[in-house]
Amino acid sequence: MNGTNVTITPSRVAGTARAPPSKSYTHRAILAAGYAEQTTVRDALWSADTQATARAVDLFGGSVERQDGTLEIEGFGGRPGVPADVIDCDNSGTTMRLVTAAAALADGTSVLTGDESLRSRPQGPLLEAVADLGGEALSTRGNGQAPLVVTGPLSGGQVSIPGDVSSQYITALLLAGAVTEEGLAIELETALKSAPYVDITLEVLEAFGVEARKTDTGFAVEGGQTYDATDGEYAVPGDFSSISYPLAAGAIAGDDGVRIEGAHPSAQGDTAIVDIVDRMGATVDWDQEGGTIDVQAGALEGVEVSVEDTPDLLPTIATLGAVADGDTHITNAEHVRYKETDRVSAMAEELGKMGVETTEGQDSLTVHGDASVLEGATVEGRGDHRIIMSLALAGLVAEGETTIRGADHVDVSFPGFFEMLAELGTSINRA
Repeated sequence: MNGTNVTITPSRVAGTARAPPSKSYTHRAILAAGYAEQTTVRDALWSADTQATARAVDLFGGSVERQDGTLEIEGFGGRPGVPADVIDCDNSGTTMRLVTAAAALADGTSVLTGDESLRSRPQGPLLEAVADLGGEALSTRGNGQAPLVVTGPLSGGQVSIPGDVSSQYITALLLAGAVTEEGLAIELETALKSAPYVDITLEVLEAFGVEARKTDTGFAVEGGQTYDATDGEYAVPGDFSSISYPLAAGAIAGDDGVRIEGAHPSAQGDTAIVDIVDRMGATVDWDQEGGTIDVQAGALEGVEVSVEDTPDLLPTIATLGAVADGDTHITNAEHVRYKETDRVSAMAEELGKMGVETTEGQDSLTVHGDASVLEGATVEGRGDHRIIMSLALAGLVAEGETTIRGADHVDVSFPGFFEMLAELGTSINRA
């Protein structure tokens, strides 16, 4: 990432935007389609990580063909074949964990590796789970890290696993467990962290006709099930953390309305942004079946919002609060201080340069809309994609030009962000 600066001149926005698809859903959909016979996966995110999962499906005997964001996937019909080559998971931890459990279904041995970073990440609990279920799973270096050698087939049964290392272990076992003979009962040894990601897995399984459920002690999935998406199709929902930006742009500067496509309902916590923008006074219409959200600017009023389950929304809400009348009080925010940067202080300081009054608590941020006059300024992106995008929104309605330094970090989650704003009518200059 070099230091591109972007200057935004106050603009009104209108038109149609599409948010990037969810990476979490794309990984699961590609592998679920691998377990199936034939599936069309629409609106898939095609990134280095998801391509690693697609390569694994190929090596297990399926095929993944891509045409304009649509994937035509021929599956391996529930039982992966023994790969003809080493499975290279590149930098994708999700791929390695999901594929380790899949490899344990094959009647033979698979070898998994990845780049230097991935070869330093913990896989031990998943390897132990595979062994407990009757397969063999070894770290070549004996340290619980890749390269991994996995031999199947496992037939299912009961297994206990920690819930606080990675929710991906549970996801991997649930996906594989559905096609075992006995099914799987997973007992959690510790509390589950990142629980919404397992909710995403359960949602994708259901879309592919597979029943899995939460139990008193963990999760369970019946064996002998068949993966088959409704009408042979699955659409990946848009990423709601990313959707928050065009939604907020419409709420503050979309007099003639902004339509967001790819907004299908899902288990993502950040869908809360739709309700927040509505509560603040913008006109919002979410067609959940069609996956579109129409938003039109309104006179925004401050609200109180907890971000306990939605930390990524704090920067967006702070910008909305700067435009709104009255106070916007963001609570349960301490964990937002431990992201790519301390986003609580970062938003307070950078919005402060633009004339916004805030009060910062250890676990809260209050934006005083009435005491603020948004004025253009030079602000720092701080190497944080969410700070950059939220400050860009403030630039839409500030008086004078706003220059954001180091703006190219948006590539982390939303590579086409500034192109999207430009298509909606924003005047943008890059330097």
